[in-house]
Amino acid sequence: MKRRGLRLRAILTALALVAVLAGCGGSSTGAGDAKRGGVLRIGTSNGIDSLNPFVGINQDDFAVWLAIYPTLLQYDTTKPGMPYKGSLATSWKFSEDHKTLTFTIRDGATWSDGTPLDATSAEWSLGVMFKFADGAAGNWGIKDNVTSIKATDAHTLVITYSAPAATALYALGNTPILPKHVWEEAASGNGKGLKTFVNEPSGDKPMVGAGPFLLTKYQKGELAMFKTNPSWYGDKPLIDGWGLQTFKNKDALVTALKGGEIDAVGGIPPTALNTVKSGGLVVDEGPALAMRDLIINSNPDKPKNRELLNLDVRKAMEMAIDRKAIVDTAWLGKASEGSTIIPPAGASDGQEWHNDAIDVVGFDIDGANKLLDQTGYAKGADGIRVADGHPMRYEIVFADDESGAGDRAFQIIQNGFKQIGIEISQKKMDSSAAWEAIYCDDDCQYRDFDLAMWDWFPAADPDFMLAAMTCDSWGDWNDSGYCNKEYDALHQEQKGATDPKARKVIIDKMQQMVYDARPYIILTYDERIDAWSSKWDGFVESSQGFFNNFSTQSLEKVHLK
Repeated sequence: MKRRGLRLRAILTALALVAVLAGCGGSSTGAGDAKRGGVLRIGTSNGIDSLNPFVGINQDDFAVWLAIYPTLLQYDTTKPGMPYKGSLATSWKFSEDHKTLTFTIRDGATWSDGTPLDATSAEWSLGVMFKFADGAAGNWGIKDNVTSIKATDAHTLVITYSAPAATALYALGNTPILPKHVWEEAASGNGKGLKTFVNEPSGDKPMVGAGPFLLTKYQKGELAMFKTNPSWYGDKPLIDGWGLQTFKNKDALVTALKGGEIDAVGGIPPTALNTVKSGGLVVDEGPALAMRDLIINSNPDKPKNRELLNLDVRKAMEMAIDRKAIVDTAWLGKASEGSTIIPPAGASDGQEWHNDAIDVVGFDIDGANKLLDQTGYAKGADGIRVADGHPMRYEIVFADDESGAGDRAFQIIQNGFKQIGIEISQKKMDSSAAWEAIYCDDDCQYRDFDLAMWDWFPAADPDFMLAAMTCDSWGDWNDSGYCNKEYDALHQEQKGATDPKARKVIIDKMQQMVYDARPYIILTYDERIDAWSSKWDGFVESSQGFFNNFSTQSLEKVHLK
């Protein structure tokens, strides 16, 4: 876009220079044709919103934190159902009543500056997440039924609960463990310093971490560069490092990939699929754990345009959305029609969580008009309906990383709404500004916006997405202002259902409840399209692609041919 030009060329030159210095040709590992060395250059259109784990919200943020910070567990993305695998913890065990969870922490691990990394490190970091769960650390959700987090010795971490915890491994396993000696001052007092802490490299020194890679350079909205961490306790990566280059223009992303300026991209737009295939690049496709949604402000105290709280209006809006046209036209068939807040690709430990029994409202312009006629919101001379004395005209907050297919989806929705007497316009902004427009702050709390379009890349366990709809998530993950005490009670109930089948029954009810209330109209579920240079091999795919926050396996196994 407008910022690229010489700036982009300078960054790509820097990436190329690092590749040369790292020895892009690589050396034999002795393991088949795999080679050591080289710098993998990844392109993204999502980008890093913030390196601060108490602030960032983008998918790339979580993937980066997993690469630079230790976690107790990871998912094994090489196996069906993605079972958990050890990371900093070598084993874990629940008590018979499922109220105590004990992790065995590996011996000899250190932070990149040599400071010991053991159970006391995990106790401090997870303890901070727990202490400020109702404030700065609300995004991490480590509070439900937790009564204590304690290291009984350097190799044993014990978590106790007041009730059985079905979501314990999910809530704790992939949460980044932060270095106490770096973050301690920020965690003092009321914890507000956690959100303002500048978590970026300083000068020539990489950030202190204990993941497989260390962050050495960061330019917000442009570039992040990483080198292999020699003190990483897990499987040693085959590459010397990697770079993450952000492209706001997806056409430029594809052009850079085809031109050899970057090596791999997670999330190729469908419009570029034939171009990428004809360019001799490797393409990998599959169902994605991702969805696109139309958000309807559901704050019951919303002061303006309160007709949007009317369930018949919401239902009519869904009836005016031609999902098939969005799949066929916006996504060129590389998506499926949406329904509930848990995508079909949502599965963990062998259990699928999507409720496919929901009776989804179909595209029906005549039916939508009849429904709106019944509300008494009649069409004016210009064809726009009038509600409570004002025309039904609304602005859609539109996160700019939805550009491309999202623009085409908006146009289809705009056309359908016009046919039922509703006029919408698009207001593009970056992800931080979009969130500010939706939530605003503690003083306005979902009072000013009407509609928004965005996406979700949920966790493998459904609790993350379910929690985003709770009253407690206002100001954190809740981007609709939806709040329903009955739903919240079910959310707590499913957390204690340690039998996955019994838990799914509860989660099915929750999906139905949200579908009927329509704080979201789920438009589509993504199909994942990843592509990379034929010079590289060893990528490990998942429902979030090769670059994900499930596991570091892909970045550990990828290598030059």
